[in-house]
Amino acid sequence: MKGIWKDMVERLRDVLELESAPVGVLFSHERSEDFPQEAVSICGALFRAFRGEGFSIDAETVACPGGAWHCGLKPPPSGEGWRWVQRFLTRGEKFTHSVISFHRMITLSTPPPSGVADWLLIGPWEEMEKRPDLVVFQVNGHQACRLIALDTYWDGIPPKVELLGALCHTVIAYTAASGQTNVSFGDWTARRMVGFSPSAVFVSVPMERMAGIFEAIPLCSAGTAELELPGGSGI
Repeated sequence: MKGIWKDMVERLRDVLELESAPVGVLFSHERSEDFPQEAVSICGALFRAFRGEGFSIDAETVACPGGAWHCGLKPPPSGEGWRWVQRFLTRGEKFTHSVISFHRMITLSTPPPSGVADWLLIGPWEEMEKRPDLVVFQVNGHQACRLIALDTYWDGIPPKVELLGALCHTVIAYTAASGQTNVSFGDWTARRMVGFSPSAVFVSVPMERMAGIFEAIPLCSAGTAELELPGGSGI
């Protein structure tokens, strides 16, 4: 079964001129025999997955406490543990101004998929044997624009984008929990610590929407359809 997504990946890389192959993400009750288990942060796993590596991550090996509960592998901390998170986000990381702004950031965002699975499998989409829950693209603005156009070609419904929060939330957890395609810039700390390119933008697509994207490629000008402008358009 391995390699069943290869043709789809090659088609997307060719049409969109992707530098990085898409990454698949699967919430699972079992680890992958093909993806090793090692201590790694969620954002670090994504960074390396875009370069061809795969990871089986559980509550024991997730290296970032924030990623552990953002992606549902552990419950959010409480009591003094939550106070530590508040202090770190406001005084250490300086991610947000106050405990109130942090509260808004958390409570006004989509809740994480807590307790859904024991394992988070992250790796090159073409190497996944099981159908992933979502596919993540590392793109530039030009490619992100094309992906969103292809994704909305059939229904014209704008995705409900959620930009604010940790990279693991906006790139993985939000799309998994909501079923929405998302566009994310990640978060500033993760980008700097992991080393993502300054031009990197992330587009996360639920797997169930990928078929529509492929069907739209020959029909949509964001794919391979020829753009036809009316005469005298002035463009």
